[in-house]
Amino acid sequence: MTKEEKYSYFESYNNQIHTIGRVGLILFIALLIGIPFMMATILGVVVDMKSIGEGLLKILPIYLPSSIVEFLIYVPMLGAGGGYLAFITGNLANLKIPCAATAREIANTKAGTPENEIISTLSIAISSLVTIVVIILGVMLLAPLQPILENPILIPAFNNVVPALFGALGFKYIYKSFKISILPVVIMTALYVLLPSLIKQNSLMIIPAGAIAIAVGFILYKNNKLNLK
Repeated sequence: MTKEEKYSYFESYNNQIHTIGRVGLILFIALLIGIPFMMATILGVVVDMKSIGEGLLKILPIYLPSSIVEFLIYVPMLGAGGGYLAFITGNLANLKIPCAATAREIANTKAGTPENEIISTLSIAISSLVTIVVIILGVMLLAPLQPILENPILIPAFNNVVPALFGALGFKYIYKSFKISILPVVIMTALYVLLPSLIKQNSLMIIPAGAIAIAVGFILYKNNKLNLK
């Protein structure tokens, strides 16, 4: 297959992915919004639209900017197929992004290429299927395992699972792009130490951290301090 044929085939594939993804998103949003209203109708509960509106006004200023930033940051990494799957199934930062990044490293693909598009889509699809299996097993085993999981001795371990995971994953990428990552890491660490309340605003803190990293990368690039090979 020639390069032109490969990109022609990929363009056709990409168009199909966008069609399927848009239909899937519409169905997902309809189910997400429709099921609560359906349950309210079945149970005879009157939905207070005023309260819903007031609740939305409180959370939209927080989650809307972070959602836009996540979209702008993650979609170029994941591609169309991976992006649709990740945003539909959720849990991007904790699961989908690490899976896609690890798969990309193993396959030695680069962001923005057809190869990365396929690898990202496959890795996110597999992680979603594995998550479903784990949830099913968790529901089935919840009762017998509950006394063990609620043991006070294990609580500190469970509280540190996510930091341990991201510490291991983060070190790899910080070391790989040390010149770009060191300043955002130092600044964000200082902010979290001085203002612990910011820990609850991780999604919003992506914005300044990403802006600092982009600015540092741009300055280093302009001064020929980056090794892009």
